[in-house]
Amino acid sequence: MKNKVEVYKKENGKEPIMEFLISLPEKHRAKAIWEIELLREFGTDLKEPHIKAITGKEYKGLWELRIKFAGDISRIFYFMSDKNNFILLHGFVKKTEKTSKRELDTALRYMEDYKRRLKNE
Repeated sequence: MKNKVEVYKKENGKEPIMEFLISLPEKHRAKAIWEIELLREFGTDLKEPHIKAITGKEYKGLWELRIKFAGDISRIFYFMSDKNNFILLHGFVKKTEKTSKRELDTALRYMEDYKRRLKNE
């Protein structure tokens, strides 16, 4: 069974991941889409260097899809709403060794918003 990959949608209808993917140069975008397809195909069986759990108890449940293209590195944060359902939250091009707290907090805010709205449906 293939896994399901969903895109987080803000209340205003915007989809941060789609905006991020569109912002990437064409070949980098193709590599990012290929990595998303790996996540869809292999799910929880996918391991490093493709994915990695975010450490720190405040970010529990957040994962990153790691994309490396030429000299550029980007990340897509996601979480699992259940074993075979992955929600893509937020992406960015990584410029420093350490992932910024701002990027992590954005992904966390989107995850909490998704869960809140799902609970209220």
